[in-house]
Amino acid sequence: MIPFRIRLERRLERHWWQTAATPLLSILAALAAGAIFLLIEGFNPLTVYRELFEASFTSRYGITDSLTIAVPLILTGLAAAVAFRMNLFNIGAEGQLYLGAIFGSWAGLAIAADLPTILGVAAVLIAGAVGGALWAAPAAVFKAYFGTSEIITTLMLTFIALFLMRYLIFGSKSYWRDPEVTNFPQGKKIPPTARFELWSDTRLHWGLVAAIGIALLVWAIIRFTSLGFDMNVVGSSQNAARYAGIPVRRTVIVALLMSGALGGLAGATEVAGRAYALDPNGLELGLGFTGIVVAALARYNPFAIILVATFLGGLRNAGVALQGLPGERVPVEVSLMLQGVILLFAIGGEIFSHYRLSMTRLNTVAAA
Repeated sequence: MIPFRIRLERRLERHWWQTAATPLLSILAALAAGAIFLLIEGFNPLTVYRELFEASFTSRYGITDSLTIAVPLILTGLAAAVAFRMNLFNIGAEGQLYLGAIFGSWAGLAIAADLPTILGVAAVLIAGAVGGALWAAPAAVFKAYFGTSEIITTLMLTFIALFLMRYLIFGSKSYWRDPEVTNFPQGKKIPPTARFELWSDTRLHWGLVAAIGIALLVWAIIRFTSLGFDMNVVGSSQNAARYAGIPVRRTVIVALLMSGALGGLAGATEVAGRAYALDPNGLELGLGFTGIVVAALARYNPFAIILVATFLGGLRNAGVALQGLPGERVPVEVSLMLQGVILLFAIGGEIFSHYRLSMTRLNTVAAA
């Protein structure tokens, strides 16, 4: 048997079509893997995928519901992308979303009642961004000054945020809990002046416009400002950034605070556009974790994030429709499984777009 050594070698040249094709091929490969799973479970993949598409993108209500779900996904995708561009892995957008919901609902209840709608909604969004940034601050400081892994700190803070949100509604008589509801604990409803206006008779609201505007703002910051330049340099090489006089610690902290603020905005838009209260059951949807999939597929591009978030929003929206298929009730978890498989293939595609497998035959003497 002739021994071989297999290793990854960085590609010396990378074509533009490889960058463009990687996300598409990742989705197609994930759908193929999902089809195998569906066949094993006894479902017809063509029927399931057709229903997924029709439920999400072929009717007026399907499209608007998909876009409604896409609103927080755009913001959590941006939150992940801002950090990932600097090789900072903020895994805690889920927790920052919870804090954004807590702060945003407080602003709606305490401030927005006597304000015009535009100012009331702005108060909710600003408070949500502040809450998300504050929740990312400990991870940012420990990363910048002590080199602590932001993966661990942001993930641990997510669970603290989750139980804090539950405690405020289910475990205490807090300001957020509605005292008039006695059968099952619920959050107080924010006033109409703190809510996004709905579009016609759909669930879609003006939060979509706000999310797209924020995506444009993030793109402009990265593309045209000195902060964006510093973030790109630090992400490429911290040693080169220090040599160029760029304050690395400050840039790391600002980037993670910005990432946290975007996650908090996702929670605030859910409060102002859908839940109208601090609603733990309605917020525990994994939107922050799905944002990681959005950022990976979009390759951290703010414009691509809007498109990918819409696609994954449709995937989530169709999960309920799968249970109504005649003759075969497909579990709603199928849509979540597809999201996970898409993430795995997106990461694998990213690796093999930068590296290639190299197989080298070893001679007998060297092998011995």
